[in-house]
Amino acid sequence: MENIYIHIAEQMPSMSKANMKIAKYILENPNTVPFLTADKLAKITKVSHATVVRFATFLGCSGYPELQQYIQNSAQQQLTTTDRLKISKEVYNDEDQGIYDIFLDDISNIKSTFEKLDIDMFKQAVDRLIQAKRVYIVANRSATALGVFLQYYFQFLLDKVELIHSIETVSERLYDLNKDDVVIGISFARYTKSTIQVLEYAKEREASTIAITDNLLSPLIPYADMPLTASSQMPTFIDSFVAPLSLINALIISVGRGREEKFQNKLESLEEIWEKFDIFYKK
Repeated sequence: MENIYIHIAEQMPSMSKANMKIAKYILENPNTVPFLTADKLAKITKVSHATVVRFATFLGCSGYPELQQYIQNSAQQQLTTTDRLKISKEVYNDEDQGIYDIFLDDISNIKSTFEKLDIDMFKQAVDRLIQAKRVYIVANRSATALGVFLQYYFQFLLDKVELIHSIETVSERLYDLNKDDVVIGISFARYTKSTIQVLEYAKEREASTIAITDNLLSPLIPYADMPLTASSQMPTFIDSFVAPLSLINALIISVGRGREEKFQNKLESLEEIWEKFDIFYKK
């Protein structure tokens, strides 16, 4: 579907009254809907959750998540931070309830992420990371926080791990990139061009590429051998990285299991060093 909004409008003459309510809300609120869960959309339009799901299938989608991906692809990339701040005022308009809604939206993001997780692709990514000679993590802007967290733990588990969050240093860091290496690109809408460019370059150099991004319509996907998606939708000016962080936690733990013996030896040596330099607080 090139334009989901036109597709919805074209289908309206044959819609039921309930579907018409949903369609009208989507068309009248194109900047809000990309961030709404099925439950929240149902509540706002005063229909049932099942009706929202049936609305998505009526449009030819496999379910609400696929419909939402089309809507996000049409709108989310064009939203500025100011636009998203305005949306948050609309969605979280009740101050007290809004606090609870933020937690509920994060719970929904985690639920959506593990429901859509491609476990075979996840295992393939873990195996490739364990075998890699070098691992490079590319993360920019807000996604840098995820990159730092992933690099911090991977440095204990893998032989060589580097974090790249500046396009200016790419040429010096990746000049000898090859098929023995893995490059992980982390980016969510609004996607950073430099992350896409590095992943594209890695693909050209025949390195294995892993994308950690929000959906299969992400511009990182064409350059990813192993795409891993995590929902980050939240109707406010920040990205919700709760679900992506859960995905990264699972990745770290799974790699740790595969490198358990080497990791155990390294950890014992590190404990001695930490003790020597009195790193951690003691009562």
